[in-house]
Amino acid sequence: MTDWSVAVDIGGTKMAAGLVDRSGRLTHRDQVPTPPTKLSETVGVSEDGEHLWQTLATMVTRVVSFLPAGDRIIVCGVGCGGPMHMDNGTVSPLNIYGWRDFPLRARLAELVGVPTFVDNDAKALARGEGWVGAAAGLDDFIAMVVSTGVGGGVVLDGRLLNGRSGNAGHIGHMVVVPDGRPCVCGSRGCLEAEASGTAIAAITGQPAQLASDAVKERTGTLVGQAIASVVNLLDLPLAVVSGSVALGFGAVFFEAAQREMERRCGLDFTKGARVIPGGLGDAGPLVGASAVGWHGLDRLE
Repeated sequence: MTDWSVAVDIGGTKMAAGLVDRSGRLTHRDQVPTPPTKLSETVGVSEDGEHLWQTLATMVTRVVSFLPAGDRIIVCGVGCGGPMHMDNGTVSPLNIYGWRDFPLRARLAELVGVPTFVDNDAKALARGEGWVGAAAGLDDFIAMVVSTGVGGGVVLDGRLLNGRSGNAGHIGHMVVVPDGRPCVCGSRGCLEAEASGTAIAAITGQPAQLASDAVKERTGTLVGQAIASVVNLLDLPLAVVSGSVALGFGAVFFEAAQREMERRCGLDFTKGARVIPGGLGDAGPLVGASAVGWHGLDRLE
């Protein structure tokens, strides 16, 4: 008999689910586009928000139905766009307007019937990359998602940083262009407002996957600038970057980010810091979500 986690990843473009075992093996994955929603004026519940929940619940139920005979599901782990509240498992993703203080953990726990744990999607990725990915065995690194939005998770001295409410690591809201483009967080010139897939589409007038090499290089440079600030602040040797924009932009993006880091990381303890692609590829969000579940379950036992 094999024990499985239900892994759930929720982003502004797509929602995904899969079954992941204790070794990090992912199977029976599924995904659907994230339904568009309007800004909710009712805390936790809106007509659009409920439609989004039903879409997610249907997909998760479908994935659970593939559980091999004789095996069991013992935990559910979730990575979701933030902000969120780790204490009560509610989420208010900036790019999913219909969910404000939405009780995601409680809803999924009721649906699946097992202990459920929710964290920011980029922090989940950090857990996954540190578990079986490109940062396995390292005690100090930052993992990033550059996709529809931009997020991060910081591992320091072998511990994933949570912060007061569970939202530590939001590198997407570091300012990289003073007085630049307005950001959904209310500031201007944030990395997310300048280098996310959403921002690139707004700036260029076409989807990020059609970006020119010049746009790819600018995006990598801005990401490298933000990473360099974190490396200098926290004495980190490595940044592991995933997400559809970063991985899709490929070598042009990563070479630009590395050049910018080398230009800005001149202290003795920051020289040589590297930026590399995530080792889990497109499986990273679900493996990371499962790591959130396994970690939470281990803390209960």
